[in-house]
Amino acid sequence: MIDLEYSLTIEATKEPDFFGFYSPDLPGFSGIGHSVEDCLYKAKWGMIEHVNLLREQGLPIPPKNVNPKIIIQNEESLKAA
Repeated sequence: MIDLEYSLTIEATKEPDFFGFYSPDLPGFSGIGHSVEDCLYKAKWGMIEHVNLLREQGLPIPPKNVNPKIIIQNEESLKAA
């Protein structure tokens, strides 16, 4: 069972021990980890903290995702326009 309230995307980089993550459901939420497991752990607690900060600042809180997904993919490279 996915123990997150929002979906999560984890991106692998060229460095074997560096991953970035963010939630497409929770604007402004992102982080880094040293493994997929590290990202999942940090995301779980980071999402709670992020929502608490939004609440404290009186900002809108996105609704929880009833069917959150975790996507693990390679980092998308930025292309020059």
